[in-house]
Formats: sequence, structure tokens, C-alpha cells
Amino acid sequence: MDHQHSLMPPAAIPSTTFKIGLCQLSVTADKERNIAHARKAIEEAAAKGAKLVMLPEIWNSPYSNDSFPVYAEDIDVGGEASPSTAMLSEVARLLKITIVGGSIPERSGDRLYNTCCVFDSDGKLKAKHRKIHLFDIDIPGKITFIESKTLTAGENPTIVDTDNHWWVLAEVGRIGIGICYDIRFQELAMIYAARGLFLPSLDQAADNQLYVATCSPARDVAAGYVAWGHSTLVGPFGEVLATTEHEQDIIIAEIDYSLLELRRTNLPLTKQRRGDLYQLVDVQRMKSES
Repeated sequence: MDHQHSLMPPAAIPSTTFKIGLCQLSVTADKERNIAHARKAIEEAAAKGAKLVMLPEIWNSPYSNDSFPVYAEDIDVGGEASPSTAMLSEVARLLKITIVGGSIPERSGDRLYNTCCVFDSDGKLKAKHRKIHLFDIDIPGKITFIESKTLTAGENPTIVDTDNHWWVLAEVGRIGIGICYDIRFQELAMIYAARGLFLPSLDQAADNQLYVATCSPARDVAAGYVAWGHSTLVGPFGEVLATTEHEQDIIIAEIDYSLLELRRTNLPLTKQRRGDLYQLVDVQRMKSES
């Protein structure tokens, strides 16, 4: 036996598939309870084989302009200043999974943001996405919610290259992050698709040949803002692969990247777009290349 070679890590097992877990959580006014509850859901999803786990928007706080300043955390400082992300980092490291941490209210200086943090299987913060499109809506007699009263909009699309360690059996690939209202804007999805991504609306999955995963809080009819629920994974053919109802739930589904290649081979949209007639300007990429 060659002892030198026996000490080397085994070759990575090639795989185009992995499991994703979507945790549709009930959210209360008790922040400590919300954090402990989210941790338990992540652990359950990982125990069922999920290598990538997603949480919903604003999972540690009630969804209201009054609550955002009270529950906000300083993510850059971390530790006691951000118990929510400290938990995400720890559980990602312990379970060796990638976590797309939904979003929490973030305090940075005198500003508040609606922010998603992504942690790799070492527990390292890989990316921080601040909600780009704020939900400012006023429908007479139905709903009024103006996020910009308290929140500041983010400035950049967010792209994450996840783990590529030999001990991770299934690479979860490159992810584009959007928070809630962000996915209403086709331009963001098109930029992400152009960079070869898997996203976190059904038409975007088919039109941009992506997997789209959406994760909602469970519905609470007594809340000031009532979430819809129905967390869903959609495949690159626009097919619904898994979905929940409105109550608290965890769903586990499989991502198969070979289907992306099949979709893009059979329907080569990127080769057929008329770049001579129209273009989408990716400002962030232009700045990084200049």
C-alpha cells in the first residue's frame, strides 16, 4: 500500500445533483424563539439530506416598519451584535451545509437594510445581499406598505460561488440572491442568468433557464403584513418541483444541474438573443472589469 497516497483526500465524487431544503417558518415577536426555531428547522432539513438550506424573508422579526429598527442587527460586527447570523454561521459549520439565510433587518450606521446572508460549509459569510427593490405599494382600500419609510435600498445584485471542497459530495454551484420584491424585476433575473446562476416567479425559471427557489414565512392572519406562504422550487422548464401550503413546513427537493444543460441545449436562448438590437447593461460587472 502506498502510505503517501493513503493520506491524500479522496477524489471528489462528481455529481450534478443535490438536495435543497426550504424552511417555511412561523414568525413571532419573540426574537430568541425565532432564532432557536430557525435553527431547529435547518437541522431537520440537513438531517433529511439538504446540502443547501433556505430561510424566508425577515424570519427573526415581525414584518413591519415599527419592528425593523427594534430587531435590526449589526451583521458586520457579528457576535452578540448579530445573534441571528451568529447562529447561521455556527450551524452551517457544524452541519457542513450552505445556508441562504432568508433575510433579517440589518443596522449599518444610521441606516437599516433588509439583508440576506449566505454562509458556506465552513461557517464563513460568503455574501450579503441588501434588498434592491423596496416594497412601496399603496392600493386604496386593500393594502399600504411603504418599506422605504425605514429601509434603505441595496445597490448591487449579489452572486455567490459556494463550496468546492473535496468533502462536500454535491457542489451547490453559483447562486443569485433576490429578496421578495426583487424577483418581480425581470432585469435582475436576466443578469443572473447571464452569469450562469441558480436563483432564489415561475416565468423567470423558464425564460431564463434557471432553478428558482422561493421561501416564504408561514401565513399569520393576525400579523400586520400577511405572508402568502407557498414556498416553491421551480425547475428550468418552468415546472413546479415542490411546494408548500400556507402553514409552517419544510420541503426537501432535488436540484439536477444536468437539466439546465438539457434546457439550454434544446432551447438556446442565449445564442438567439439579438444583441445587435437590444442590450441589458450589467452595471456592477462593468465596474468590476474597468
